[in-house]
Amino acid sequence: MTEITFWGKLADTVGTSKHTVALPDSVRDTGKLRAFLENELGLDGALRDPANRIAINDQIVVEPATLCASDRIAFLPPVGGG
Repeated sequence: MTEITFWGKLADTVGTSKHTVALPDSVRDTGKLRAFLENELGLDGALRDPANRIAINDQIVVEPATLCASDRIAFLPPVGGG
């Protein structure tokens, strides 16, 4: 099972801050993960926005990045401030 964490406004959009899922064998990179979760969670493009970064095992990655079923994944929305 893969543990996925949603931070900030993404947790509000998804309706939870944590989601555990068995990823199909076809979902082995971040692009396919975004599409899979959009469909599974019934979202309308929120996770496909490239401004929302992905961290794998506590490291922000350059996409597309390879995934393993045991990875800890986090979706991070952009942070504003000054």
